[in-house]
Amino acid sequence: MDRTTAEPRVERLPGERAAEWVEYHHTTAAPSTYVYEFVWDLSGPATGPFCTDVDGNVLMDFTSHVAAAPLGYNNPKLMDRLREFDLVDPLKIAGQDFYVSSGGSPAADDLPGPAGLMDRLVDLTSEYDMDQVFLSNSGAEAVENALKIAYDHSDGGQYGITFDGAFHGRTLGTLSLNRSKAVHKRNFPELPSIHSVPFCTDPDCTPESCGCGFFTEDGSQLRRLVDGDRGVLDPDEIAFIILEPVQGEGGYRIPSDAFGDEIATLADEYDITLIADEIQSGLSRTGKRWGSDHYSFEPDVIAAAKALRVGATISTEEIFPAQKSRLSSTWGAGDILGALQGALTIDIIEAENLRANATTRGEQFRERLIEIAADYDAVTDVRGLGLMLAVEFDTKSDRDRVQEAALQRGLLTLGCGHSVLRFLPPLDVTEREINLASDLVSDVLTDVFSTG
Repeated sequence: MDRTTAEPRVERLPGERAAEWVEYHHTTAAPSTYVYEFVWDLSGPATGPFCTDVDGNVLMDFTSHVAAAPLGYNNPKLMDRLREFDLVDPLKIAGQDFYVSSGGSPAADDLPGPAGLMDRLVDLTSEYDMDQVFLSNSGAEAVENALKIAYDHSDGGQYGITFDGAFHGRTLGTLSLNRSKAVHKRNFPELPSIHSVPFCTDPDCTPESCGCGFFTEDGSQLRRLVDGDRGVLDPDEIAFIILEPVQGEGGYRIPSDAFGDEIATLADEYDITLIADEIQSGLSRTGKRWGSDHYSFEPDVIAAAKALRVGATISTEEIFPAQKSRLSSTWGAGDILGALQGALTIDIIEAENLRANATTRGEQFRERLIEIAADYDAVTDVRGLGLMLAVEFDTKSDRDRVQEAALQRGLLTLGCGHSVLRFLPPLDVTEREINLASDLVSDVLTDVFSTG
């Protein structure tokens, strides 16, 4: 498959073989979040955003596996490096009990493992003075460990603060922080003493013009919680504030600078540990290394995953507990292949300056989507930061119709929020590919809606 000429080509979705594989899969799979019956053919041609399903349909993947495949399919720079790795068994070791290397010295580690990945993550967070990393298996685990070290560091702090619309994972601890959909947490026990405040939904708002409820005439809702004189909570008993710099599952909501300034002011004023959930917004997805880099607040802890292929909790020696065995996980720092992929992915993002590409191509895509959507009353908003983009519709049913029509034309997308369609192209997406996807979106909206 030639990436410079490839285009989506769909005969029927799902095809006969896809239906067979889906049926087979669900004979043993517990109910989960499967979106549609797309079955990727691992042996079929795939490159960049283009992939092939088991019936020979060619699709354009603008989900990047929910940001977990930031370089798309079969990136040659990544694949060439992986071919140098002579696979061994086990590829997972008890990483909190044993160490691993590719031989030689750390300074000459051509195929970096967990230690090399952690070294790169410390470099990427140097502006926040972070110097330690705890690796895990997933984003939810990365957040869980962020909570644990924040509680530990607070020396008895009992309160946590989250935001309306938040999504931080599906483990019991992270579910307590979620404020996006009831189905995520209904009838599950929760951590006590978690409070929530509105999340800013207008990237251009000021305290005076705020319409989302975060700012009021009496100041911000967050200040009403934490203010030492007038607040509901004793700031000395607050263990953490946790936020997504750009909300993901909650609807790709981008806050304002004023919101970020208030977070920065209050976290600093009352010395509250600030956790940034960068699982979807991190690793250059928004056009900067971290979504937090767009704002004035400085996180004390960063939870990362997806693009890293493993989970990572990043912070400082001061915040991480010093006691041995306070944190541990059998597979935590022992996923050799995952850590290698994560380290090499960081190298490629940095060497190819994909942050700049995310900014340029993201602006191109956003402008095209705004232009296309102008003809349709059913579209209520187009927004994005870098290559984290969203189109919001007036109803969930309209969003679902557009998503299905896009699939039938060969464009893979994902929903989020209540009625939002999100786009996450690979970070090296090209101008041609953005134009191709934009044209597909235009055709889909024409199919679904009347312009009259």
